[in-house]
Amino acid sequence: MEKQWNIEKIQQVLPQRYPFLFVDRVIDIDRENSQITCIKNVSINDYFFEGHFPGNPVMPGALIIEAMAQSGILLYSALKPEQSKKNPDYLLGTVDVKFKNPVKAGDCLLIRTKKIKLTETAGIVESRAEVNDRLAAKGTLSFGVVFFKED
Repeated sequence: MEKQWNIEKIQQVLPQRYPFLFVDRVIDIDRENSQITCIKNVSINDYFFEGHFPGNPVMPGALIIEAMAQSGILLYSALKPEQSKKNPDYLLGTVDVKFKNPVKAGDCLLIRTKKIKLTETAGIVESRAEVNDRLAAKGTLSFGVVFFKED
């Protein structure tokens, strides 16, 4: 089984596209321990740096949470591939994230996400976002998995 995914594989799973796709690569899928490690390369060319903040570019916390949530969806897909093939919609539920250090332009954001609980229709994950072994954010996220029937 694949342990790494490139952007093409990521786009087969995630419905988000530029400018709302916040995972560039999956560098490790550890199915035995139910965890995934993803990368978001933070570039000064990212659209959000125009206003957040000029002269001191910092990645917004909401987008760090979104990257963590996308990592959770990728973990769900890796652990439940048959469910993922049905192209469900993913709905973010509760978020309990603490921010520790800013993420700046030029940083490589490493996102480590581990399963707490996954069912066919929901998930709870614990996620850590780090830059150079420095914790940027950590927390717990829950999401729903919805399979809409086509008429």
